[in-house]
Amino acid sequence: MADEHLYDLIIVGAGPAGLSAGLYAGRATLDTLILEGDTVGGQVTTTSVVYNYPAVEKVDGTQLMNQMQKQVTDFGVAIEHDQVVDYQLDDTVKVLVGKSGKKYHARSVIIATGAQPRKVGFPGEDEFRGRGVAYCSTCDGELFTGLQIFVVGGGYAAAEEADYLSRFGKHVTVLVRSDHFKCPPLMAARALNNPKVSVEYNTEVKSITGDDYVTEATLINNKTGKETVYHVDDGDNTFGIFVYVGTQPQTKNLHGIIDLDEHGYIKAGANGATNVDGVYAAGDVIVKDLRQIITAASDGAVAATTAEHYITAQKQEQGVPIQAAPAKKATKTVGQTTDLEKQEQVAPHEGNWLTADIDGQLKPIFARLTKDVTFEVDTDDSSLSQQLTGFINEFASLDDHFKVVTKQGSGDYLPLLKLLDEDGNDTGLHYAGIPTGHELNSLVLGVYNVAGPGQTIDPAMAERIKKLPATNIRIGVSLTCHFCPDVVAACQRMASLNPGITATMIDLQHFPDLRKDKKIMSVPATMIEDDPVIFGSQSLEQLVAAVEAHH
Repeated sequence: MADEHLYDLIIVGAGPAGLSAGLYAGRATLDTLILEGDTVGGQVTTTSVVYNYPAVEKVDGTQLMNQMQKQVTDFGVAIEHDQVVDYQLDDTVKVLVGKSGKKYHARSVIIATGAQPRKVGFPGEDEFRGRGVAYCSTCDGELFTGLQIFVVGGGYAAAEEADYLSRFGKHVTVLVRSDHFKCPPLMAARALNNPKVSVEYNTEVKSITGDDYVTEATLINNKTGKETVYHVDDGDNTFGIFVYVGTQPQTKNLHGIIDLDEHGYIKAGANGATNVDGVYAAGDVIVKDLRQIITAASDGAVAATTAEHYITAQKQEQGVPIQAAPAKKATKTVGQTTDLEKQEQVAPHEGNWLTADIDGQLKPIFARLTKDVTFEVDTDDSSLSQQLTGFINEFASLDDHFKVVTKQGSGDYLPLLKLLDEDGNDTGLHYAGIPTGHELNSLVLGVYNVAGPGQTIDPAMAERIKKLPATNIRIGVSLTCHFCPDVVAACQRMASLNPGITATMIDLQHFPDLRKDKKIMSVPATMIEDDPVIFGSQSLEQLVAAVEAHH
């Protein structure tokens, strides 16, 4: 125990509740760590636009979480990527075991693990996930451009996302199980007043079928029992079914440890306290009536304040000196939710690709580079090739370690950007399309891993990667997807360590033949050689295991 760091507080989860708790804990000068096993920002990063956060008229969900995360890290609170798989909470010192195998020790714990989208359970829902069924509009919405879209649900999310999806689909139909929307009329009006959105009340999905994609849905009126069969429109290959029917708490590893209700939500008092001393809970994971960003943030503030009182009392009892700690240095933000703002790709693109703010954020990163990088642009003389060349020339002008060469390309994915090392060797880090939007993060990390110190990685994992046989990995992405950059970065981290691995980011908007061939209607979509597509977020461990399983 002597060599183990003892935190004052560990917060599990980096959604609005966890980040708010971190902010209050940081201001109280508590030695605090936030652990997040998935996406910093939580479910908010899947929200297209947030309209109901106080003092903010409207804001992109990821941008809001970016700002919240920066506040937290500015107070010196560290955020680490690790998924807690075991909670040991009975003793005075709480022990959390991460999926990495690492053990974390703390005087107090706040559980803010949130909740994931709940499935409806109709026949075909699992079978066609990624091939018509989706749960994230900002990730997958553009893949349904010009197609019919159904939204299943009758609450806040269904109304908001139906309105957002109307910018892509030719028409959006909301299927509401009850006879009215369960959210306030003003929120429902976003869907009801949109000419591209219609609503069917008392309607549920009975089943969906298809071959490669969803092509037929049987709908049923739960009042009359009348069934309606919707067939895909002539000329379309599929239609979309976006599901927004509530959430499922992330308490899998807490059964028998903390009191939960019959649905798996944590029972917490008004002050955030659970039935275990020193353990608190906040956000969507607790029993409550309203699950919104503002209520999660409020929960986090309350839980952190209560935890601070508990920690202070424990230190006094143990004779540990209590004094105001000096201000901590700001820590680093984590994952794809960084200060690099989302950029919308406009075709044809005009003006600068990178804003002055982004230039300023990139230059300190590039200042750590020690090797040269050549950006090879394989072109096909298309307008997109010209745009890629313009973008990468602007990007390369930010640092003297960079140079650009262009050549006539060949192959299925053009234009293609390749990163070459200081000796001119292909590193296997490739980008088909233009890595802007959220994929700018992937490019920056790729450069950092090839020509700089590189992202930290467990030595045992690095050795596993170096032993992998030659493998071609493709990652189908959308530039508006918040989950894609982490998958791209993980695959390209493998390529940066193993010369036999090629990891290619592919913007599916520009390569419809691949989408059609692989039957992709959801991103991220990871393809290891010719194995079946792996849909959704994947950790480095999962991806390495998938490559090992392939061979």
